[in-house]
Amino acid sequence: MPTEQRLENMKQEVATPRLSTPAPRPPTPPAPWSAAWLAPWLLLGTCMVLVPCVLRQQGRTWWCACGRPTLWEGNIWSSHCSQHFLDPYSFSHVLHGVMFFLALAWVAPRLPLIGRLALAVCLEGGWEVLENTRFIIERYREGTIALGYEGDSILNSLGDIGCCALGFLVAGRLGTRRSLLLILVVELAMLLWIRDNLTLNVIMLICPIDAIRQWQMVH
Repeated sequence: MPTEQRLENMKQEVATPRLSTPAPRPPTPPAPWSAAWLAPWLLLGTCMVLVPCVLRQQGRTWWCACGRPTLWEGNIWSSHCSQHFLDPYSFSHVLHGVMFFLALAWVAPRLPLIGRLALAVCLEGGWEVLENTRFIIERYREGTIALGYEGDSILNSLGDIGCCALGFLVAGRLGTRRSLLLILVVELAMLLWIRDNLTLNVIMLICPIDAIRQWQMVH
């Protein structure tokens, strides 16, 4: 190709604007009262009705046997722990919600936020049912510091589900990096506060380590 022709082609390339790749658009929220809008709310409502019914069938009580109306129990060594609405382990359930948000944002990024929230609540509700089975209760009693654990009260389980939903929404506001930082901060704070956190709870439930249990029982 002649030199003049090559120069002309180069000038045309420079003069022609290049089209940039458009950024991916966020998922469009479904229209109110559409099937896509109603389905997550129906799923949420079904979960919040079904979970207490199943827990009641498992023999769980509605509230602490003490009858005290306090919503918070801060002593993890007390028999009241997991029997009132909130306790130190409620922060672990907040982290459940944060991690569900991160996982679902990766697995189902096109799903509307309310749909992902409904899935997170259902996952947490499923865990609450599983956690209160006799098998998991015995695992807690044998492998962790929850030596006298007899299961959660139903309202404590509902509080845990609410904390999960809160964590999910907080993660939606914080974004990925700050959500990961939040997980780290809460885990370290719980470790210093009660010598237990979500990470240790999972480790001790799956593969108990006696040295960790002995360290946790110093209080």
